[in-house]
Amino acid sequence: MTIRNFKPTLWEGALLSQFHSVSIADAMATKPTDIQGEKVVFTKVKKGAVSDYAGSVNWAEVDTDIVEMTFPKQKYFAIKLDDVDKVQLKKDTLKPIADEHGAVLAETYDADFFTELTSSGQISKLGSASSKKSVHAKNIYDFIVDLGTELSKKKVPKTDRFVTVSAEVLGLLSKDPRFTVNPTVLSNGFVEGQKINGLQVMTSEELPQSMVAAHHKSAIGAAKQIQKTEAIRLENSFADGIRGLLKYGFKRLRDDAVAVLYYSVVETPRVQAGA
Repeated sequence: MTIRNFKPTLWEGALLSQFHSVSIADAMATKPTDIQGEKVVFTKVKKGAVSDYAGSVNWAEVDTDIVEMTFPKQKYFAIKLDDVDKVQLKKDTLKPIADEHGAVLAETYDADFFTELTSSGQISKLGSASSKKSVHAKNIYDFIVDLGTELSKKKVPKTDRFVTVSAEVLGLLSKDPRFTVNPTVLSNGFVEGQKINGLQVMTSEELPQSMVAAHHKSAIGAAKQIQKTEAIRLENSFADGIRGLLKYGFKRLRDDAVAVLYYSVVETPRVQAGA
């Protein structure tokens, strides 16, 4: 057993590959403009303007805001192995280890993403935590249409809009003839080919309970990096250890680009004869 040939980039690459394949958050967030050590920088482009033409042109500079964030979250992984070198040489051994830990990191990351996305008091809301909307197979589609309408009323851009639902809500949607009966869900949460009122349908079990969240990509920034991946010889054990630190964080950039539905699932009303 030896750790002399430990390859941190191999482990980091395998972990991040699995992380990206199953994480829903990164696909729905604004990427940072720059990462400077512990500081993350996001650039917000402000609303442009047009003027009446009267024979001359006045040039306006692009107006931007710089939003900075220091990584607020830290999660580590620590794995004990009999022999690091042997694991690195066998892809069929390395992959399941990296897949498991990458998936767990992604679940934690996504849960924190949705908490940050939906925690502002300035976002649009249908219902509330104390007064939830009653939903069932015949009306959940319409509520999601309403979420898209809320974003449109705030003049949120039409592209890069998402709505994230739980598996329970996706099951209700599947019973609506306007949706698809057997939706295909990709590993990163995309419900393939399904949009409602311009919202790309996503699914995740990391949402806050009893909530559907619609947002535009510009609503929130997300950044992460793996630091200090290293191998050590464990004391008092005939084994090697691999440990790493994931630093990440989220920054709300535009509260008006988020709309949420607080819901409670009820039994679908029966259709009365002659109705």
